[in-house]
Amino acid sequence: MPLYNRRPDPGLSPAARTGPALPPAALPLAELLARVRQTLSERFADSYWVVAEISDLTLPRTVGAHCYLTLTDQHTTARGATLKAQARATIWSQRYQQLAAAFEEQTGLTLRPGLKIMLRVQVKFHEQFGLSLDVLALDPTYTVGDLARLRLETLRKLEAEGLLARQKRLALPIGVQRVAVVSSATAAGWQDFVQQLQEAPYDFALTLFPATMQGEGAPASIRAALDAIRSRRGQFEAVVIIRGGGSKADLLAFDDFGLAAAVGAFPLPVLTGIGHERDEAVVDLTAHLALKTPTAVAAYLIERLARLEAALEGYGGRIRELAQQQVRQAAEQLSRRLRQARRAVQGQLQEQREALHQRIRAAATAPRAQLRQQEQQLGRRWHQLHWAARHTLDHHEQQLRLRGRALAQRFRRLHRRRREQLLRRRYKLQLAAQRLLHLQQLRLAELQAVPVATPPTPPEPGTVRLLTPKGRPLTGKLRPGQELLLRLPDASMVPARVGGQLPLLL
Repeated sequence: MPLYNRRPDPGLSPAARTGPALPPAALPLAELLARVRQTLSERFADSYWVVAEISDLTLPRTVGAHCYLTLTDQHTTARGATLKAQARATIWSQRYQQLAAAFEEQTGLTLRPGLKIMLRVQVKFHEQFGLSLDVLALDPTYTVGDLARLRLETLRKLEAEGLLARQKRLALPIGVQRVAVVSSATAAGWQDFVQQLQEAPYDFALTLFPATMQGEGAPASIRAALDAIRSRRGQFEAVVIIRGGGSKADLLAFDDFGLAAAVGAFPLPVLTGIGHERDEAVVDLTAHLALKTPTAVAAYLIERLARLEAALEGYGGRIRELAQQQVRQAAEQLSRRLRQARRAVQGQLQEQREALHQRIRAAATAPRAQLRQQEQQLGRRWHQLHWAARHTLDHHEQQLRLRGRALAQRFRRLHRRRREQLLRRRYKLQLAAQRLLHLQQLRLAELQAVPVATPPTPPEPGTVRLLTPKGRPLTGKLRPGQELLLRLPDASMVPARVGGQLPLLL
């Protein structure tokens, strides 16, 4: 099917167009790219201001070298799609020396990846290297404005979350001595800070939490150090974030929203000494107190302790003055009370002396009446005692009579009982004596019948022996009225007299 409205191929003569179709003539790649370069140079002869972000940067390493950049442009559309453009750019060596110096002088920043800039470029195309942009000029005001816009957005977010004033409401102790420090261990600011505190007359307990204080990883490193302090916050009274100064680009890390929010929400007061001279970082605005340099932070801590010491000395002096004043007042009051007491004692002594004189006079006039009263009282008491004595004697006589009758009755009973016992014992002794006399008579009869003298046999145990009044064994016949001694079995002696045939107990 034939194609209508077809444009003729370039390079074909009209005769060829009307003749039979011939294959198009092929162009060399160099000629095609040359045509592209010519077309671009004719179409984009002028230079253009372009807004882009530096995604990659190669700085010149030697004198006379060039600066190579990779520029990107990306934004999100209303539908959520991301549009992205990318191009290579070159800043030639001589122009780079001029542009970089002017840019850094006006913005305080150096060219770095991630920085959004406005630059004047010219489109260039080369058959071997392709499309590129030659940078002719840089506009520092755009970069400064963009950073200001980002800073303003960060401050609005912090204000909306209430983090700008939260640290200000924390109470900073008057005498801060236990301090957690976030800094680089090799930074000059850390060394100056430590030296300043060591030269002070006060003792500070410093604990360093190392962190990266510049570059892209600085915000995350400082937040990690704050997290480490948070877990040990009971050991510290305040947190100090310090670094030893630097360019404005080095301080961009302290405008990070995450770091500023972490400082604003920290439970301990945070003091900053980042080393800036003109502008304040966002972290300074969210901190409890922002000072210029690390040495300024150290001087502030020393000054607070000095004020505390001066206040304590002032309080001590005031307490001493008040104590001395109270002692003086107490001494004066004591002196007044002593004088009052002396006057009161003298008055009481005078009153007592007068009362004593009155009593002496009353005693001199009243002894007779008192004697009469005492005589009357003694008379009444004598009658009372006499009546009480008679009553008591009558009572005791009656009791004695009763006790005498009871004792007499008891004595008669005991006497009768003892008499009966003695009579029974006497009867028993008489029987024993009679048996003994009978035995003696039998023995005497046997002795008289037997002429040969035999030794007396010893008495049997349990028998009653007859003795002379002198205690010798009795020999011979008994005579009426003869006195003798009866030796009982218990070795006791009983006197007796012979009456008729029986001994009678005496």
